[in-house]
This record gives sequence, structure tokens and C-alpha cells, in this order.
Amino acid sequence: MARGRPNLVGLGVSLGAAGAAGALGAAGLIADRIRRREDAQLPEYSSLIEAPSSELTVIADDGVTLYVAIDEATGPTKTAAGHPKPTVVLSHGYCLTSECWVLQRRALRRAGYRVVTWDQRGHGRSGMGPKVGYHIDQLGRDLYAVLQAAAPTGDLALIGHSMGGMTIMALAESHPDVIRDRTIAFGAIATSPGSLPLANGGFVAATGKQVLERLGPSVFTGLSKRPELLGTLLKANRDLEEFLVERYSFASPVPRSVVRLTARMLMGTDLAVMSDFVPTFDAYNKIPALAHFAHIETLVFNGTQDVLTPPAHSELIVRGIPGSEHVLIRDAGHVIMLEHPDLLNDQILALLDRAELGRAKHLDPAEKPHVTLHVTPVGKARRVRDGLRNSRKREHVS
Repeated sequence: MARGRPNLVGLGVSLGAAGAAGALGAAGLIADRIRRREDAQLPEYSSLIEAPSSELTVIADDGVTLYVAIDEATGPTKTAAGHPKPTVVLSHGYCLTSECWVLQRRALRRAGYRVVTWDQRGHGRSGMGPKVGYHIDQLGRDLYAVLQAAAPTGDLALIGHSMGGMTIMALAESHPDVIRDRTIAFGAIATSPGSLPLANGGFVAATGKQVLERLGPSVFTGLSKRPELLGTLLKANRDLEEFLVERYSFASPVPRSVVRLTARMLMGTDLAVMSDFVPTFDAYNKIPALAHFAHIETLVFNGTQDVLTPPAHSELIVRGIPGSEHVLIRDAGHVIMLEHPDLLNDQILALLDRAELGRAKHLDPAEKPHVTLHVTPVGKARRVRDGLRNSRKREHVS
């Protein structure tokens, strides 16, 4: 059953009306809920830290510094046909960082792929730069600079989540030769080609956009200048902050460690950066750029309960790229790479296998029939229930 989503403005009014005692009581219930999710810890979440093999600082064309990490493969680096495997380049979304890909990096390097991740400008360890640089076309040029520095030759697999997918579409528009000559696979994860309204990013981003739309740019600009106004509500109670982030980012149980990582990325994004990016999302439309991927093996991957880039956005991509494979995950929200990592990892590896097979057999992906898969993550739900049941047994014994 779909869950209601909290609204920060409404929440602030409610907290003010309820008073401090009521807020603290609600926070206690929230903390209990999140702690119970900790009991649902799954093996894939045992560690959310993966040190890269090397790190680079790349200078964008306007002088902004971009943080880049490289993972060298630990598995076989050639395909069954003897070809070198492509470098997989992962681009994160708005208000996240390259840390969100930790579970995909681990799976890909074990499968023999070299992996490049990077922080988009204004995010993570990359520089902020001037306000005029916060638009999707500039991000496409940033990605080109990253490729030139970290993967200047060889085949590529370009995979992007949310704004990261938009970045890849912008790259295709400005540097179509990179797609035509070097890219063998494209992964569009919880992203949009534009032309539809969207709530941009995670909880803080969606909230900021709601504030901007309802109260006007002056209010959001004020928040960007005084982040303590937003921080007072959210950071006064860490459990409350985590609960709100979890509600906007996920649609199924995840352990508290994942919620905390997501909260750290979202809440760590500068409010001025959030504000400066908003206009580019409202004007963004890369549907024409999808034509550049017509002969590229493509995966379109989305959660059915993603309230930020819902399936209607992924359907536009599928219509624009003939032969693309569309995978919809039930009980999945926006930050799907952390919510259902095994499912996404399997689909990315299958995408890479299809790309290699197609190249070996000289197949044109555009000539394939359209495929849409609806996947219910039954295995995860069962393991979560088992974990909770075992935890309750331990509590009863103690």
C-alpha cells in the first residue's frame, strides 16, 4: 500500500501546534521505527565503505574542481570473446554524492569492470563554482572532462541516477561522438528526459522545490542564506531527520546505516546549490537527445513508488530509445541503488552482458522487441521479515 509522504511546511506547522512535548513523543516513535529496521540488516549492507583504487582532481572547462574516484577490477577483465571489458562510469543524482554507488562499485569491480565515479559540481568533494554553472548542459561538459581524464580510451558503459542520467543525456547532445564511437551500454536509473514536472532530488530537494513553488523564490533564497532555519527543525532531532529522509527516499525497509548515509548526503548539500539548480530542472528537456542512444544497449530502471521521478518519466525514455529494456521494481523509491542493490546490480551486469553479446553477434539493439519487466522483491521482503522475527525472539529470550 502506498504511503503518505510528509511535507516540511506542514510538518513545521504541526510541530509548532503540538508543542515540544508532542514533538519529542513523535520523535520517540520515529526512533523506535528506525531502530527496528536496524534489526532487518541484510548481508549486502554489512559495509557501506569501499576505498577506491585511486583518486583524481579534474578541472572542468570553467575551472571548477571535480572529485573523481577509480576502482580497478579485481575479477577477470576480459569477456568470454576476449574483448576488454568497458569502463563503467557512474553518475549520481541531485543532492547525493558518489558514495551512493558503494554497493554497485563493489559488485562491478568483482565482476572484472573498471569503475569511475565522481561528485557532481556543488556536491560531495567537488567544488561549487559560480551560480551560472548549475545547469544540466554544464554537467554534460563536466562528465566529458571526467571521461577525458579518467577513461580517455576504450569502451564505456554510462550509468546515471536521477540528475546523473540527465547529465549523460546532456553529454550525448554536446558530444554525440562519445556515445556513437565508445559507449556500448547506457543505464538510466530513476531519471527523466524532461518535459514532465518532477520533484528534484531527495527529501531536502523536494522540500526546497515545494517551498519555492508555494512561497516564491525569495523564501528559498532566504533559506539558502540562512540554512540554520531548516537545520534547526531537522537536526535538532537526528531521528526525525532520518525518518523524513527515509520516507522520501525508500519504499521498503532499509537498515538505519543506509538511512544515515542517505541523510548525510542529502543534508550535506549546500542550500545555495539546491536553489541554484532548480531553474535548470524546470526548463530541462533532453527528449531529442535520446536519439543518440538508439543503437546502444539500454536499461531503464525505476521504482514504482518513486515520487520524485515516477515511472511516467522512465516511460518517456523507453519510447525514445528503441529496443531499451524497462525494469520496474515494486516497493521501491527514488534512492533505489541503496534500497534494492542486488536487483540493480544484477540488471547492470545483465545489461553489460547483453551489450557484449550484441557486439559479438553484430546485433542492433534498436531492432529488438520492447521488453518491460515488473519485479517484486520477494526475497528481500522475506529476509527482512525473518530478521525482524529473529530479533524479536532474541529480545523475548533476554
